[in-house]
Amino acid sequence: MDKMGLNEWLMVISTVLGPILAVQAQKWVERARASSQRKDWIFTTLMGTRQARVSFDHVRALNMIDLAYYGTRIPLIGWVWRSKREKEVVTAWHTYHAHLTLPTVHRPANEAEQRDWVGRGDELFTNLMERLAVANKFDFERDQLKSGSYSPEAHGAVEMEQQAMRQLAIEVMAGRKPLPMEVKAWPVDPEMAAQQRDTQAELVANQRELLTQLADILERLVDRTASAGAAPVAPALPLPTDLAPAAPR
Repeated sequence: MDKMGLNEWLMVISTVLGPILAVQAQKWVERARASSQRKDWIFTTLMGTRQARVSFDHVRALNMIDLAYYGTRIPLIGWVWRSKREKEVVTAWHTYHAHLTLPTVHRPANEAEQRDWVGRGDELFTNLMERLAVANKFDFERDQLKSGSYSPEAHGAVEMEQQAMRQLAIEVMAGRKPLPMEVKAWPVDPEMAAQQRDTQAELVANQRELLTQLADILERLVDRTASAGAAPVAPALPLPTDLAPAAPR
């Protein structure tokens, strides 16, 4: 067999490695597409829930930032490469997260401090949205991100009412607050009430008739006793034929 030349060896290598590289390239494309979809979902969800920051979708989108902007892993050397825009997004999120998870002892103690804390949170959230917009290649101005959203007043009223109802339910179930109850009227079925009245009237009439009959019987017994002039004697009961005494012969 003649020795294989360079071209033949290159042909063999390309035949063996071609399918492997194609599969790997397809995986890289799928990962890049999935990463882009996660980032787009986070940004669109946060944009759509700017005025509902306690909603489930808003909180879920915030918690997905660390994963979506983690960077690109290089398995051969165990290193993660993260772009400048991804680093800015993660840094802005961690700053905002530290503000949201402020320890209880450092929370606002009065109304003025509460307003300052809320204002600071709005600024940090806007910073995060700016970094996300740049990383996802959107061109939004800061004022548009901060105050360009719309929330009807009715939604705020409903949210406050729901919060008050949840708080009241928690206090009642925990035994810290009694549940007032005042019964003004029981629901009554007119047909059932009429039937009950008729039944009670019939029972009263039957009892009166029975008492009248008993009084009549007692009166006749007293009259018979008085006419006899002695205590009444119980009549002798006839004996059965087979038990009666035999007549003398």
